Amino acid sequence: MGATVDAIYFDLLARYSQPHRAYHTLDHVAGCLRWLDEIRSLLAHPDEVELALWFHDAVYDPRRADNEEQSAALASEALRALGGTAEAAERVAELIRLTAHRVTELSGDAALVCDIDLAILGAEPAAFAAYDAAIRREYAWVPEDVFRRERARVLAGFLARPRIYYTATFVAALEQRARVNLDGAIRHLRMAG
Repeated sequence: MGATVDAIYFDLLARYSQPHRAYHTLDHVAGCLRWLDEIRSLLAHPDEVELALWFHDAVYDPRRADNEEQSAALASEALRALGGTAEAAERVAELIRLTAHRVTELSGDAALVCDIDLAILGAEPAAFAAYDAAIRREYAWVPEDVFRRERARVLAGFLARPRIYYTATFVAALEQRARVNLDGAIRHLRMAG
């Protein structure tokens, strides 16, 4: 089993090191795991959440719309290969699917996974600016006017929510700064466009 664990681990390292990635890298996973350490006591299934965070961007191609589904399938396959139960594999896969951020009401572990994934929105201004620039590099193939319009639309969608974060923990820690960051990024995208 050790060789299987090693193979999965090195596969993940290779995936997160792909040259087309600028934000969705091992640094993003490390940031997620730091947040996990802070909120672990709030989780019902902390090991499953950790696995979901490791796998949530394992498949990442900015030209595709099914990255989360593909990442979920990869995680499910890996967990079954390691002898995990079908139920646990499905819970991890569902947590990964939710990082597409299309569901507006979540609770429990699902809410915390999505909050962790979105923590960058509430980062200090310099870290948020670096994230924003890295996203542009990942979408370098998109014409500038199209990128500005679509990126502003995506960010405005988060800003339009009554709360960007699902949990009281993340609302208290990051909500206000996330709103400032998003507002500034949207204004910049629209002014330069």
